[in-house]
Formats: sequence, structure tokens, C-alpha cells
Amino acid sequence: MKRRRFLQQLGLGTAGLIVLPSTTFSKSSQQKITILHTNDTHSRIDPFPDNDAKYAGLGGISKRATLIEKIRSEEKNVLLLDAGDIFQGTPYFNLYGGEIEFKMMSALKYDAATMGNHDFDGGLDGFLKALPHAAFPFLCANYDFSDTILKDKTIERQIFYKDNLKIGVFGIGVELNGLVPAKLYGETKYLDPISAAQKQADILKNDEHCDLVICLSHLGHKPKLNSMYDPVLAANTDNINLIIGGHSHTFMDKPEEHKNKSGKKVLINQVGWAGLVLGRVDFLF
Repeated sequence: MKRRRFLQQLGLGTAGLIVLPSTTFSKSSQQKITILHTNDTHSRIDPFPDNDAKYAGLGGISKRATLIEKIRSEEKNVLLLDAGDIFQGTPYFNLYGGEIEFKMMSALKYDAATMGNHDFDGGLDGFLKALPHAAFPFLCANYDFSDTILKDKTIERQIFYKDNLKIGVFGIGVELNGLVPAKLYGETKYLDPISAAQKQADILKNDEHCDLVICLSHLGHKPKLNSMYDPVLAANTDNINLIIGGHSHTFMDKPEEHKNKSGKKVLINQVGWAGLVLGRVDFLF
């Protein structure tokens, strides 16, 4: 298959180069960070069947793995992230409760993920049971699990080091009340996403001096789903460079540019659902 057709059928989303200043590099040097991302993969391990009316033969872990490894062979500094709703959608979840999804993501060497509302579909105990199969951290800054069995099983943020650059990543989840049955999330406390995001962004930018700050968001991109969504988060916070979205299954051909609270640029990107598209944003420092 010709390369262009292969990429179209897999659904590779790219965004060109975004240029940012670096706090650690001189003006005469350049460094590139490649961010790869998915969202709302919904237990789609295999490609869609050949008789599917809309996505015949598309998607699947194997194709994604091939493309990710190709990009890693071409680029020196790559991060692979997911914005939630890993669970629910095929019999793989019904039969194995998330074990297969986490094993596949670990095989693809995901660096981090956040939790979506469907990642509570097996309850807190179901998520905990599957969690040992995830060789990557779950970043949740506005879910307080202190009074649940998930206490200390997630973290608020993570810093990744690529050469002399520091990339800070944190996660923000959607309101669970009214979206997820209360018995599934138990005593989980939902914290205000704007306050939680601002706290994490300030720590990563001002205290940790990260060169790039990324929010993994499962708030969605459309106001009809809920009043708090990614453009609102972008407009009411500072120090976030990129919001990787989920929840609304929005296919975006390229990242949108929004203004933050200080009038500076923040990018928002989302790549639909079911692993049909691999998102890519390159930052040049």
C-alpha cells in the first residue's frame, strides 16, 4: 500500500511545527518534541469489520503500533499520551475488564493517560483490578480518591525529560455526577477543573520551570455535553501550552488556537474516537 494511502486509512492527524521559546536552550540551537496522542479508544483492539458502514477496516492496535514505531524511528523526542475513555465499547472490555486495553497500551509504551467517565464503568474495584497491567501512570488532578480504594493509585502530574527539555503533563476529568452511576465512583470527590488545572500549570511552569505544559482533558470540546469544556478551560487558565482533549469524540484536522487568560496562545487538539486517528503535534524550541 502506498504510504499516503496507508496514512489516510489509519487516520494520522498531524499539526506541523509549533515554535516555542525554551528556558534551557540558546537561540542558536533547536530541539523538537513530538507529542503523539489518542482519546476515547473505547476498547477498540481490532480494526472495524470490513462490512462496517462507516469505518470498514480502519483503526486497530496493530496499525497504530506500526505507525508509532515508525515515528519513533524518525524522531528523537517522542511522548505518547491518552486523554481517557480507554474502556467500554467492545467485548474485550466485557470479558476482561480492561486488562487487554492496558496490556496493549503498555506494549505501545504509552507515557501517561488520564481517566475518562467510561473508565469508571467497571467501578473503582474494576479499575484497580486492571491497573497492574498498565505500565504507565494515570494523571488525575481533579479527582480526589483519598477516601476510596484508588488512594495513591493515580498522580496529579508527571514531568518527562527529553534531552535538556522538561515537559509537564497533568490530567483533568469530567464531572461524574449525573454521567456515571454513583455506585461506580463511590466516594470520589470532584474538584473544580479550572482551579485544579491552574494549580498544576503554575507548579509545572513556575516552580518546576517546564518548557512545555500539557493538559490531558476529558472535558470535551462541545458545550452541549456540559458547561465546562476545553475552550472554557483554555480561556480561564494560564501557563498551559497544549490541551489534548477527549469525551466529545471530536475529529479535528489540526489543533485549534485559543487565547488563555493572559491573551497568550494555547492549542487544543482531539482525534475523534476508537483509535481511528493518531494525533501528532510537533513543538520546536
